[in-house]
Amino acid sequence: MTAGDGGERQGVVLVVDDNPASRYISGSWLRRHGYEVLEAGTGGGALGVLKNERVDLVVLDVGLPDMSGLDVCDHIKNDPSMMQPVIHLSATSIRGADRARGLNRGADAYLTEPVEPDELLATVHSVLRYYRARAAAEDLAVRLARLEHATHAMHAATGFDRLTAAIAAGASDIFDTRAMALVPAPDGQPLRALAGDRPIGTTPPPAPRQLLDDLTVHAPQPGTPTVRRRLLPEEAPDGTGEWEALLLSPRHDRSPLCIAVRLSPLTDEQESLLIQLGRAAMLATDALRLHTEEHNLALTLQRSFLPSEPPRAEGLETAVRYVPAADNAEIGGDFYELIGLDADRTLIAIGDVAGHSIHAATVMVELRHALRAYAVDDDDPAEILRRLERMLARYHPSEFATLCLLLLDRSRNEVRIANAGHLPPLLVHDGGGEYLEVYGAMLGLGVPKRASSVHTLPPAWSIVLVTDGLIEAPSIDLDDSLEELRGAVCLDTEPEELCTQLLERFDRRSDDIALLVIRKPAPAVN
Repeated sequence: MTAGDGGERQGVVLVVDDNPASRYISGSWLRRHGYEVLEAGTGGGALGVLKNERVDLVVLDVGLPDMSGLDVCDHIKNDPSMMQPVIHLSATSIRGADRARGLNRGADAYLTEPVEPDELLATVHSVLRYYRARAAAEDLAVRLARLEHATHAMHAATGFDRLTAAIAAGASDIFDTRAMALVPAPDGQPLRALAGDRPIGTTPPPAPRQLLDDLTVHAPQPGTPTVRRRLLPEEAPDGTGEWEALLLSPRHDRSPLCIAVRLSPLTDEQESLLIQLGRAAMLATDALRLHTEEHNLALTLQRSFLPSEPPRAEGLETAVRYVPAADNAEIGGDFYELIGLDADRTLIAIGDVAGHSIHAATVMVELRHALRAYAVDDDDPAEILRRLERMLARYHPSEFATLCLLLLDRSRNEVRIANAGHLPPLLVHDGGGEYLEVYGAMLGLGVPKRASSVHTLPPAWSIVLVTDGLIEAPSIDLDDSLEELRGAVCLDTEPEELCTQLLERFDRRSDDIALLVIRKPAPAVN
């Protein structure tokens, strides 16, 4: 709209002049061309109006009775709550030096009286147009920065519930309003998250399922990535019809993703931002779905490489766990093994091949099979480690692995241990827990292996074996973690329950976890 288009509101202008006639003349010109006009006769009065009213522009006389118009302009430009554009209008300070001083003090334009109506109106319109364009650009920059932050948060989400909440929170932050996200989970059921003037949270089906089914009628057709429509009152979270929804279809065989904001109608700029957010959300959803599928595949493969269940021995209780790293979709090298050699002797192993890859898993499988084969001919843990060292040096010279071997002999009530760079076994008895500190160089270094050490077992005991993924964390000293583990075990706790307790307590999961607990309970008392 131009300054000559009358009859429509173009903004609020504050006219500041100590002469009522001048205020009336300037104000009447502005009112006839669609501006709402406020008036003040002093500098203090003008600042009071600006603190309490929404004003888009100030037409400011330089010579005021209580303070200079230049000082009033200083206040306006340096107060973050004001900062409106200022046009000086003066009948006395009309020299070039006066105009230069006014502009240098912060004024956006400087007019001298007498002034023509068209010149005043054109100046007001020009200054407002510039400020509005700058404000729009600054607002867009802020919203684009929020879009970037939301995109990062969506791609950092580690689960579909967190992703759904991140999408809703991002939409709410970008548009400064309430927002809703509907995201189909891998099982086909949608998750819904709300954000805005209520706490962010997810709501399980069936309500989201019904809503998404209703919206799917308007889902994008193949080749049409997005469809926008207004939510009906019965579809909106708050029962109003002031919500705009965006539907995005990732693939033919999947339900669409939906983002809705309580903002209707949308401007072209807002619609563009919503589409950009929707596409980023769709990419994050596809990436998380792919990561989840790969993670589940890696977990299935890893577990297929390990014993399905430990062997049972009379008088002993055993439990094992394997938990993959939460953020890793590749196969790891953690493993455990229990081999019943005869009625009284059991060979127990826990180890970790360095790296996360198919190759690391392959080396792990070879070590397990070689371990089982060597145990047939020689049950001494140290000798088995020596053979494994030679095997690794010949076939995988660039690979490294840690491995702890225990030969449990129930007839002698003792355990023989050889350790190649692994965490020491934790022996639990009625007096608490103690580490059987048997150390040695890891496999792959070519360092000679130490002889096995023999330890006598108490009448009742538990042995806890873990890989470093359970207790290691970047910000925690390893010795402190080992001490925490020692204090977390109890002889009376059954192995299955103890495994569950330890996984809950050490819920860090930056690496794969292998956990093995074997217990000989106290003899029953008649």
